[in-house]
Amino acid sequence: MIEIDGAKLEAGGQIIRTAVGLSALTGTPCRVFNIRLGRPKPGLMAQHLTGVQAVAELCDAKLNGAELWSKELTFEPGKIKSGKFEFDIGTAGSVSLVLQSLMVPALAAPNELTFDIKGGTDVAWSPSIIYFQNVLSYWLERMGVETKTEILKYGFYPAGGGNVRVEVMPAKRLQPLNLAKRGKPELIRALSIASEQLKKSHVAERQLEAGASILTALPDFKGAAIDNITAPNAAIHKETRYVQTLSPGSSLQLYAEFANCRLGAGAIGERSKPAEQVGKEAAELLKKQIESNACVDRWAADQLLPFMAVAAEQGPSEISVAEITNHCRTNIWVIEKFLPVKFEIVEKKGEPGIVRCGKK
Repeated sequence: MIEIDGAKLEAGGQIIRTAVGLSALTGTPCRVFNIRLGRPKPGLMAQHLTGVQAVAELCDAKLNGAELWSKELTFEPGKIKSGKFEFDIGTAGSVSLVLQSLMVPALAAPNELTFDIKGGTDVAWSPSIIYFQNVLSYWLERMGVETKTEILKYGFYPAGGGNVRVEVMPAKRLQPLNLAKRGKPELIRALSIASEQLKKSHVAERQLEAGASILTALPDFKGAAIDNITAPNAAIHKETRYVQTLSPGSSLQLYAEFANCRLGAGAIGERSKPAEQVGKEAAELLKKQIESNACVDRWAADQLLPFMAVAAEQGPSEISVAEITNHCRTNIWVIEKFLPVKFEIVEKKGEPGIVRCGKK
């Protein structure tokens, strides 16, 4: 049984998500203790617990310590199954973080999987479901994993109530990623989402225009093609979307497309936070990723690491990333406990970080 100290490095939920996912994939039992010791409220919150229980259901695992605020968990996996699964976080906990737990073991399912998950789709401290659908899934497809994401209902804090359906076609072999150059810049897509209650205040439009005013000044995307969706010389494909939600909320989700990669960013609306601030925040985050000259944004960097490790069976991977975060370092530490791989990080001032992964 692999022993994992949840107080190491980033000391957050990433450790438990990666541990149970790889435990299920490899068939190796694990024990995680000091869970989320680096957080103001340590232990398993609703979204972490749902993720653990979801993976356990996927592989008929035996669980000990799977309860709210538990600081220790034992996970003994069984055989990974196919089929349709339904999970309800019960709060505005992040749907995309539950999916992070599920996507790695899903690789080994004998046939197609469908995950129907209820919770928060656009909430703080986690990637949005739009990011999962348009950035992370883009990378997984490049590696050989087909996904289809349907957003049935959006969910904001505090009530949640979002509903997402994700279909996954497992990959018998993952293709390594080798990303040194972006290729030609193509376009930026911007999706501004807000609850129907905020329509009179034009929240979606205000978020979008505030963000667009920053992004249209980026040299890479001046005059970039927009595949005939808008004016031929537009640099940004803009869309607003008003939706029915249990709690009022908003978000601006952005991603930049290059010939060889895709970078994403976003921001979430909050009470007393002007819509213009949401737009500016999202645009500045994407601008930073673009200006890094990296092929992978800071949020995808750590999420791709388990898949790079699995793909090492076919060959080494190398990616340039906007930032080497503690999430990256923590994920590497956990992955190397489960799989016979070795990661290498290269950091040079003024250049994108490099992450390499190959077999030991």
